[in-house]
Amino acid sequence: MKFETPATTNPIDQLKVIGKPTNRIDGPLKTTGTAPYAYERHDVAANQAYGFVVGAAIAKGRIASMNLADAKAAPGVLAVVTADNAGKLTKGDFNTAKLLGGPAIEHYHQAIALVVAESFEQARAAAGLVRVEYARGKGNYDLAAALDGAAKPAASFGVEPDTAIGNFADAFAEAPVQVDARYTTPDHSHAMMEPHASIAAWEGDKLTVWTSNQMIAWSVGDMAKTLGIPKENIRFDSPYIGGGFGGKLFNRADALLAVLGAKAAGRPVKVALTRPLMINNTTHRPATIQRVRLGATAEGKITAIGHESWSGDLPGGGPETAVAQTRLLYAGENRMTAMRLAVLDLPEGNAMRAPGEAPGLMALEIAVDELAEKLGMDPIALRILNDTQVDPEKPERRFSQRQLGECLTLGGEKFGWAKRNAKPGLVRDGRWLVGMGVAAAFRNNLNGPSAARVRLDRSGVVTVETDMTDIGTGTYTIIAQTAAEMMGLPLDKVVVKLGDSAFPVSAGSGGQWGANSSTAGVYAACVKLREAVAQKLGMNAADAVFADGKVKAGKRSAALGDAAADGELVAEDMMEYGDLAEKYQQSTFGAHFCEVGVDAMTGEIRIRRMLAVCAAGRILNPKSARSQVIGAMTMGAGAALMEELAVDKRFGFFVNHDLAGYEVPVHADIPHQEVIFLDETDPTTSPMKAKGVGELGICGVAAAVANAVYNATGVRVRNYPVTLDKLLGQLPEIA
Repeated sequence: MKFETPATTNPIDQLKVIGKPTNRIDGPLKTTGTAPYAYERHDVAANQAYGFVVGAAIAKGRIASMNLADAKAAPGVLAVVTADNAGKLTKGDFNTAKLLGGPAIEHYHQAIALVVAESFEQARAAAGLVRVEYARGKGNYDLAAALDGAAKPAASFGVEPDTAIGNFADAFAEAPVQVDARYTTPDHSHAMMEPHASIAAWEGDKLTVWTSNQMIAWSVGDMAKTLGIPKENIRFDSPYIGGGFGGKLFNRADALLAVLGAKAAGRPVKVALTRPLMINNTTHRPATIQRVRLGATAEGKITAIGHESWSGDLPGGGPETAVAQTRLLYAGENRMTAMRLAVLDLPEGNAMRAPGEAPGLMALEIAVDELAEKLGMDPIALRILNDTQVDPEKPERRFSQRQLGECLTLGGEKFGWAKRNAKPGLVRDGRWLVGMGVAAAFRNNLNGPSAARVRLDRSGVVTVETDMTDIGTGTYTIIAQTAAEMMGLPLDKVVVKLGDSAFPVSAGSGGQWGANSSTAGVYAACVKLREAVAQKLGMNAADAVFADGKVKAGKRSAALGDAAADGELVAEDMMEYGDLAEKYQQSTFGAHFCEVGVDAMTGEIRIRRMLAVCAAGRILNPKSARSQVIGAMTMGAGAALMEELAVDKRFGFFVNHDLAGYEVPVHADIPHQEVIFLDETDPTTSPMKAKGVGELGICGVAAAVANAVYNATGVRVRNYPVTLDKLLGQLPEIA
């Protein structure tokens, strides 16, 4: 099925199941500990051995020598895999560095060996016996020091490095009110609960990998390229994923080394990355240095917008696209955005929840607050004044739906914004300085081709099969809701099977494109199944009504299962897209509000309450969507106040590479969160009329927190995270 014209009324609009707050159907499995995650798939292959990864102890250089004798002689050891004995390997398209290094070392903790043994403890002990001598090379590990060598990168996922409209330089110079400030965001870790883990087994030339992976088809293709074997010989299976946030979009060392270890040992092998390897061996959100310049009239109309960003990555990597939202968020005739990329020899930088917009809005939305203060304007009023219904860089292209102003207005009313004191540092609650902050939220909507297969049996049960993944987002449930709505069934008559490469290829989980795209694929398959059912029952498909487990047309009625009385009915289709996304700018919008208390004596920051108002098309399941947003808000709060990978600039690694040193928020850090979804449908996106929301929830949060801290204290912090040491010495005097 091809989606080429805006959606009209269709079965999804019945909203009997879609749009209802529904418990996750996989919830009981997860809360009882019976959902099988990758490392726990003990039953999928007999006689599993254990692999332990050895990571490089230098960030750049070469392996001078590697002595494996003691490791091979250790109790229980079955094999030791290195680049010397692994055979010919090609780097995958989605990896910047090789997943198995040697003799060249590209980054710290790059995998250089896998020890396979009968038990995990034996593999770990033997890995400690691998003796490696290195020839250390000189590397670049400091983004600030590498700025002079930063270059204009190639387009990244279609995002051009530079844009220019009008004459920014002159307009900014002539603006009566100006902001010109630099902001920094640090390296961040995905820090998901479940480690990167895989089990691999060979049966002749056929390979099966049970793994934790967000994008099944991408990773099958990359594994085939790496090994030099046909994709048809590889099966990936990933039904449950304990968090990914972009860190599991691509194959990592666990998957490849499990495959190589299984080949070497002649039996199935399981591999999990330790927390230090998760942080240094896999990917992270790169640090940025950003310069934002805003020029406005005395009345607050923005006339000049300039946003420049610098980030770093390994050779061949890409930039953190932190200027992306600035091209679309606010009106302004004279505009300039630019990205520069420095070569750094740190572990690979890549996608982390809302890549680009999350760190970009951390800077832009503080700058907008600084402009509001210079103008003496309310920050909400300034944002609404500079709202637009057209793409500022392509005014001929309108937004398909844009309710940013409505999000800001409603949020201000619900949050009690009118009680905010515009002058900072004046509101006290005992020893606490209290302040409120706001920021706009923006994230583009992306659609991808997505396929599904649906099966109807004689008992009236519909089974959905697609390689789509559920990374804790509620995908099982919204796919079941879609099939139930389309086929006129209750949820308990729908079975959903996900994450298997033997199933039709979906859009996968990432970039907040998964929900709308994957359910649209299920919609397409169900349209075909409805046609097959009607034909089998001798009804006209156009007249058939599917409801309450029955099919009705005119005066005729039959149970849905009757259509499969002679055998299972199977239908398969893919949703593909025309050019609506080019004709209309499809984006999601929101507003984040935060109230903080700052201890007047110690500078300790406590978030008191948060509110997100989101406009993101039809919300397929308000309950799981709310969970997505509050989780994203929590991640944004972590980015604002505590998260930072500390770089050892001498030796090129992240020092705090575990959950003891890399701090993330806990429940006590954020006592009250509220989410409001605007009533919105967007018929240009898909028959579901939905968009993504999981990444919108993090966009702008950190700036809202930072702006609240400024309102509480009068101290403007432009270098994240906003920690108490950056406040002490500047706090208002204690009366």
